[in-house]
Amino acid sequence: MEKGSLLYTGKAKNVYTTDQTGILWVEYTNQATALNGKRKEQITNKGQLNSAISDLLFKYLTQQGIVNHYVEQISPVVQLVKQVTILPIEVVVRNYAAGHFVTKYNAPEMKHLVPSVHEFYFKDDALDDPFMNDEQIMALDIATEAELVTMRSEANRVNKLLSDIFKKIGITLIDFKLEFGYTAEQQLILADELSPDNMRLIDDVTGDSLDKDVFRKNLGDVTVGYQIVLDRLQKLFTEK
Repeated sequence: MEKGSLLYTGKAKNVYTTDQTGILWVEYTNQATALNGKRKEQITNKGQLNSAISDLLFKYLTQQGIVNHYVEQISPVVQLVKQVTILPIEVVVRNYAAGHFVTKYNAPEMKHLVPSVHEFYFKDDALDDPFMNDEQIMALDIATEAELVTMRSEANRVNKLLSDIFKKIGITLIDFKLEFGYTAEQQLILADELSPDNMRLIDDVTGDSLDKDVFRKNLGDVTVGYQIVLDRLQKLFTEK
């Protein structure tokens, strides 16, 4: 497989074409961002950690029947994925109150949310990714009702699977973000990445954040938590 031309540069990944139709080359970088990219910093080994964690979680979801864009990892920071047309919607699932949910609704920090809360955000950094309800999304022709149903249903399945797997390694999945896209065959599937960059994870014993909140809040070396997540996942899947 040969890397082709650069398609686009994201906040923490660069995406290239390949010499195989329908397959993209995703290169994880060491860049950390906050405030929709307004704050940026290079952090040694972050890209490799995110790539390794995402590799394990996508393989796990694939084994559990979640259709997604993941193909394989070919180097410590490079993955091959199916090319998809991403819907400009971020799907956020919240199991516990944290982040903006606390500040917007004056909710107690870490309140267990029953049922889990689903939120949609319009992917637009210039607008700071505004929250959208179903009617706004459909009225602006961003997604159809059927697409929203599919994304909610798949997000629920992913939430159950990830919550269970993290529970086994002493970590609570607080919330996470998903993205979906259409394949050339017009199938809407899970895409993007699955890493501590786009989810909140709390150590059940210490209460420490094991995710990008460490960077957002200037709490120390963000890779310490990422390494803990990776080590525990590797041990779990190796023992299986």
